[in-house]
Amino acid sequence: MTRTDTEINPDTKPEHPSWQIHKRLYHWVIHWADTPYGSPAMAALAFSEAIFFPVPSDVLLVALCLGRPKRSFRYGLICVSFSIIGGCVAFGLGLLLGGDRVVSMFDFVHLGSKAQQAMNLYRTYDFWAVATAALTPVPYMVFSWLGGIANISFPKFVITSMIFRSMRFFSESAIIYLIGPKAKIWIEKYFNLATIIVIILLAIIFAIFHLLSKVFLH
Repeated sequence: MTRTDTEINPDTKPEHPSWQIHKRLYHWVIHWADTPYGSPAMAALAFSEAIFFPVPSDVLLVALCLGRPKRSFRYGLICVSFSIIGGCVAFGLGLLLGGDRVVSMFDFVHLGSKAQQAMNLYRTYDFWAVATAALTPVPYMVFSWLGGIANISFPKFVITSMIFRSMRFFSESAIIYLIGPKAKIWIEKYFNLATIIVIILLAIIFAIFHLLSKVFLH
């Protein structure tokens, strides 16, 4: 691992301290791929990232799959499973916090009505909110907490998470399994864009079917 300028010269101050902290966390996460504890580390990261940890699970998943491509789907399964479990924990914590309490907190800055509108919007579009977070780079933990706070359907939250978390992580595993080390470059450059396009296309298809059902069934 390349040493940073700060590590070489202690008197050198980083230009972006917050990024330096995040960068160190990033490298700390990746280093687990070179240890015998890669699978437990993958489980711990996927679980904690769904609740509070700022480094996405993808970075360790990709590193592990590149190290042992034949185990790619095993690592993907670990990532999916523990990410969903972590999301359920975050959902439960959000449920304990409660939407009414959040609205009351915003009332102190005269934004209680706006917070309530946001909650209502989340309840209305719960499937797409969770799907977007589960598949795209949008932090999954934010929507997991909000799901509980807005008290959306827990079964729908779990099913949606299972579908789209699986799509994200198993896609990464499959790409590396089939292509090998070259897949890392494609994933870093294009994968997030591809997932955003997929969720947009799914939304368009859903809207078309919804419109057609209204036309032909009413």
